[in-house]
Amino acid sequence: MKRYLINSTMTTKKIILVNLFLVLSLLVTAQTDQMMYNIIDAVSEKRIQQDVQTLTDFGTRHTLSDTISATRGIGAARRWIKTEFEKISDQCNKCLDVFYQKDFVEKGDNPRIVHDVNIVNVLAIQKGTKFPNRYIVMSGDIDSRVSDPNDFTSDSPGANDNASGMAGTIEAARVLSNYTFDNSIIYVGLSGEEQGLYGGKGLAEFAKQNKWQIIGIMNNDMIGNIKGIDGVIDNRTFRIFSEPVPPTETQKERQMRRFYGGEVDGVSRQLARYIHKNVKLYMPEMNPLMVYRLDRFGRGGHHRPFNDAGYAGVRIMEAHENYTQQHQDLRVENGIGYGDTFEHVNFAYAKKLTAVNAINLASLASAPPAPKNIKIGGIVEPSVKLKWDKAKDAVGYKIYWRDTTSPTWDYSRYVGDISEFLLKGIVIDNFFFGVASVGKDGHESLIIFPNKTF
Repeated sequence: MKRYLINSTMTTKKIILVNLFLVLSLLVTAQTDQMMYNIIDAVSEKRIQQDVQTLTDFGTRHTLSDTISATRGIGAARRWIKTEFEKISDQCNKCLDVFYQKDFVEKGDNPRIVHDVNIVNVLAIQKGTKFPNRYIVMSGDIDSRVSDPNDFTSDSPGANDNASGMAGTIEAARVLSNYTFDNSIIYVGLSGEEQGLYGGKGLAEFAKQNKWQIIGIMNNDMIGNIKGIDGVIDNRTFRIFSEPVPPTETQKERQMRRFYGGEVDGVSRQLARYIHKNVKLYMPEMNPLMVYRLDRFGRGGHHRPFNDAGYAGVRIMEAHENYTQQHQDLRVENGIGYGDTFEHVNFAYAKKLTAVNAINLASLASAPPAPKNIKIGGIVEPSVKLKWDKAKDAVGYKIYWRDTTSPTWDYSRYVGDISEFLLKGIVIDNFFFGVASVGKDGHESLIIFPNKTF
């Protein structure tokens, strides 16, 4: 902080203004919440390791595998996951609503469905105290596979893909169940990912049918590998994949973008920026890498069905993949061991990415709803005008702006509990703008890009 020398030549008014500035500076910089550090510290590497071991010990978790055995197959795996969620709920005075969500898929629906199957997701919902119908979601995948996507009998431990993401989701539930939040949190194990993203499709439709207000989905798919196929070893960097704009946008919205911008400002991209910002604030040792793409090149993940339904959703995953350990039969060739096995998972790294999820779940679950109907004006003027509809439980609002080529919101101004503001001296042509709601503890909603002009 800058130092200001108060001397005898300064007037009383100037001294008061200097002191006021110093106080406001302290308030602005004191944006951290001790709860977030407590959450980071509470995430257990040991528990994640134990859960990954348990999941790999089911032999295979292929979507079409055994559902009767108590020790092998996807049926045993999902029953164990449900039991773990129930144990957590018992320890927090039944704070989690635990249940299965199912969809029946017939043989031949696609080439990877070789017999009729129930696609069964396992949900644990921690209800919010103020906004129980607003949900922030963390997901991991239950199922695994080997080289042949239709081989549902061979051993397929799926340690990193995706026992790591499932174990992280269970661990986040263990940690966050010790707190109460204004909004609801869903911890979910999704099935059918390797057969065609069926679990995500089913849950997205279930959310629509039940009129859930989805804040966002954080899909965790492979969060435990630090050594890439290219030989790079990196235990700090991770990727956040997000699409630029939702596929549900209207033709009018597409036309408006040509003149007003917003090509990279859809709801999923704002969720990615939110995660990036929180990690930089609370976990500065980590290196969040935003990737401006729905998913890896030509590939898919379980956030996509939610994106297809218009919900904000991102994929969180390791930065460096090792393809000898993905979708591989267990074997040794030319001295290389193939297969997604337990010994390849780095649990300290999985702990870090679990903490990344947990603090963002907590932050969004603590924040008020985002403002609506953001309007922007200032064409051929020296200042930018913004208007918005106030959000319930917000104590104020924060205006953000950035250079049009910047990936992150680099400038901001807290403007208090008002519904319109004039940013003087800032030309509308040179920046992009957004508005977020701010709660009493400083937690912010997602930033909303203006959708109207005035």
